[in-house]
Amino acid sequence: MGSRKQERANRTKEERKDQFLAALRNNPTSPRKMRLVADMIRGMEVQRALDVLRFNPKEASRKMEKLLMSAISNWQAKNDGVRIEDSHLYVKQVFVDSARILKRLRPAPQGRGHRIKKRSNHVTIFLDSRKQVEKTDA
Repeated sequence: MGSRKQERANRTKEERKDQFLAALRNNPTSPRKMRLVADMIRGMEVQRALDVLRFNPKEASRKMEKLLMSAISNWQAKNDGVRIEDSHLYVKQVFVDSARILKRLRPAPQGRGHRIKKRSNHVTIFLDSRKQVEKTDA
């Protein structure tokens, strides 16, 4: 590996140490349905986001809840001995991108076939901790 490539790899590795993320690939739900759930939790504190996802009737919220739990466990792996409640974790970013599209044919009248697109998505969640502002009585 060349020196520039090695330096860039080390720089990227250092930047990734401060990022806490989890990714879900090839989820068989349409990106449009998943974005509705992602928009609900973007910017929320982690505990509140888990509560919102737990009591939401959408099927996509179950997958998002598991992904958020995975992101929390990734955060715990990098921060040994720190409590979640003390760190004020929140959902910094949620990306929902389109993944592969399975194309199927559905029989239609007069011998024709209509195209069916079975969509899937990729979801990425980033967590971050908020700095607690101390209030003073004046």
